[in-house]
Amino acid sequence: MAKLRTGIDSAFWDLNVASPQCHDGWAKAVPGDPFPADGSVGSRVLRPQQLSFFGNGMPLPIVPSLSPTSPKDLGSLSLQTLLLKLASPRWWLAMTGQFRPRKLIADVKNEVSNAEDFDLSTVKDVAKHFVNKSLYSFGLTSQFAFPPTSVLFAIEGHGEKERLRRKVMVFHKLPDHDLTLEAAWPQLFVDHKGLYWDVPESISVDLSSLVSESGLRYRLGIHKNGGNPQAINTTDGNPPLSLLPGICAKAAFSYEKIKYLWRDKDTAEQQNEEVFPYDVRLKEPHAAISGMIGSSFASWIWNGRSFSSIDSREDLEVSTSKRSRLNADLFGSVCYSFQHGKFTKKLET
Repeated sequence: MAKLRTGIDSAFWDLNVASPQCHDGWAKAVPGDPFPADGSVGSRVLRPQQLSFFGNGMPLPIVPSLSPTSPKDLGSLSLQTLLLKLASPRWWLAMTGQFRPRKLIADVKNEVSNAEDFDLSTVKDVAKHFVNKSLYSFGLTSQFAFPPTSVLFAIEGHGEKERLRRKVMVFHKLPDHDLTLEAAWPQLFVDHKGLYWDVPESISVDLSSLVSESGLRYRLGIHKNGGNPQAINTTDGNPPLSLLPGICAKAAFSYEKIKYLWRDKDTAEQQNEEVFPYDVRLKEPHAAISGMIGSSFASWIWNGRSFSSIDSREDLEVSTSKRSRLNADLFGSVCYSFQHGKFTKKLET
């Protein structure tokens, strides 16, 4: 059932996908595309918070990662670390840094091998490569909590790019719903082929219901894209239609029910301080049948026309004409699960 929910979210909503391409640790899945084959759902813990946690056990946490770059000579390998951390009960601020060593190693090697004599001028030429701004990137993230509302600000700059990435997120908790407002300039998306796209402007508002005992869930949202999507790690192909400029209204609902054929209630109700489960969802033996059914709707209520060149405007009109203004999907699943055993562990004394 969890995989079905991920498939539904990625096909309909711009689900967060774990990615080291940005300093916050995730990119958006392209709505309407299948979930990336080698991707995973983005963690709710931001990358600066992850690096801060790693710092509890390491004096200087350096996390290696692989992510494609537009200039191929920079290489895919990057090293990320936490440079600054400030925190209080209601807010925190973190600064992260990233370094790509491949280009530096290649440039220094070429400089030394081509030098006739290793003298002071050669040392100066080698030193210039260490201050090449394309090797470095920095990110600044801050979050303020004013229960039941929290606000997140993020900005990052990459040396090989002139434009900064800026992001604002507002979370508000309602009695039975979660309200989220998100805006980014630009927003990074990844399609099912693993190709990255930058959308110059992306603004979304999302209202989702919490999990209820009845099994009914629903979600409403509106999304606006602005500007011409730019490819990050590809030069061929057209951008996905759902990333083109426009405003899209979305709605979805689902109903889930589970029927236990057998359940070890004694195990579930037993309180043993010396034993605890590895996972609270696997703490009791059972046999059950579960099912889920739902539907989703999407409507493009406005198509953007903000392009500077005539050729781009003509390409946009052709592309948006291929995009259906109304979309509807019906989905469902039936699952049988059986568990024998408690999956518990005894506490060590």
